[in-house]
Amino acid sequence: MSISPTTKGYFFAFISVLATSNVYIFSKAAMSEASLPQFGLYWFAFGLLWNLIYSVKTGKIDHLRRLKSKSFLILLILGLLEIAGTTFFFLAIFTVSNPAIVSFIGNINPVFVTLLGVLILHERYNKPEVFGILLILIGAFTVSYKGGDTFSSLFLDGTQYVLYSGLFFSASAIINKKHVVKLTPPIMALSRNVFLLVFSFSVMLIKQESFIISWYAMWNIIIGSVLGPFLTVIVGYQAIKYIEVSRKGILGSTKGIFVLIGAYVYFGKFPEAYQVIGGLISIVGVLFISFGKMMQRKKV
Repeated sequence: MSISPTTKGYFFAFISVLATSNVYIFSKAAMSEASLPQFGLYWFAFGLLWNLIYSVKTGKIDHLRRLKSKSFLILLILGLLEIAGTTFFFLAIFTVSNPAIVSFIGNINPVFVTLLGVLILHERYNKPEVFGILLILIGAFTVSYKGGDTFSSLFLDGTQYVLYSGLFFSASAIINKKHVVKLTPPIMALSRNVFLLVFSFSVMLIKQESFIISWYAMWNIIIGSVLGPFLTVIVGYQAIKYIEVSRKGILGSTKGIFVLIGAYVYFGKFPEAYQVIGGLISIVGVLFISFGKMMQRKKV
């Protein structure tokens, strides 16, 4: 029995959601006993190892020889965007006490994708998308609200890092979608890990960090690196080969629920009731944006 491309796309997207959800948990656990540069070095070193093994075993590594100079330029741009986005992403997880909150606020990413689509691809908003954007903004505000007396203390510390990472990841997502078939998911994942590993190693040298970390941190990094730099990236790129980024966003928006459960099981932490409500509102907003884009494409 043959499987349709759309079914394959949703399958890869769902696996990506499960893997991504666990990244929040294991990275948070690792960073409780390792600095951010130490974490990045080992996280992406193992991620590169898993990707190399996969690329060599499947023969995908040979695709590097056929790449043209323009393709390497695209990989360079993607690498720089991933360095910025990933750095801010892990800064957010390191700063915010509960990774589920980071996940809920991260639902603002489709807003950036939509805005960049308008600016770069000259796409148009439709009513469901506008409503979805409003819901996401309301949800993100609710989740990150702290209630301080000044503007700087109004939101949870670390919220700004989620917004920065979302902006860079959204720009990367648009470029990824355009070039994923030509570059192939394994090569893009391999390139991403190389850039992030080199960056992490450079920071380690600049800050003169110790290369020794605890076994607890290392264990969480090994597990998380299989899920994050390897599985999440590979299946994520595979998903957008078969389905639109907006369709992938439908499943991606639910990761907060899995992170919520994982954070409670692993750390015994649960967000405040209003933060859960805000997270659910943002998930509904993502659904409106995703279905709005799908309806727009059908009209075209």
